[in-house]
Amino acid sequence: MTVLVNRLDKRVAIFRPPGEDDLDDWGQPTDDWIEVAKLWASIEPLRGQDRAAAAQVTADVTTRIRVRYREGIDRTMVVRYKSIEFEILYIIHPSFNMQELQLMCKERQ
Repeated sequence: MTVLVNRLDKRVAIFRPPGEDDLDDWGQPTDDWIEVAKLWASIEPLRGQDRAAAAQVTADVTTRIRVRYREGIDRTMVVRYKSIEFEILYIIHPSFNMQELQLMCKERQ
């Protein structure tokens, strides 16, 4: 776990799409994404061999975002770092030890 903690040097926010019960200040349904959490993360652009391995699953995976394990993160959500937004394509639980999640993402344009 110590190795993971040393790499978590980026502050990211995770957002979920609005649901039917999400209302704005006037009681109207909102179109704004809802912030779920702010987390420390490691953002790793995939390149070379990593990208080739990811391409076996999908050619769109461009970035791996590592965070501490957290319940409730799913593929409908997005990760924002500064002005960059990443769509979560796959979630990997290394060793299923509830210590880390690897979010396999693609950068949104």
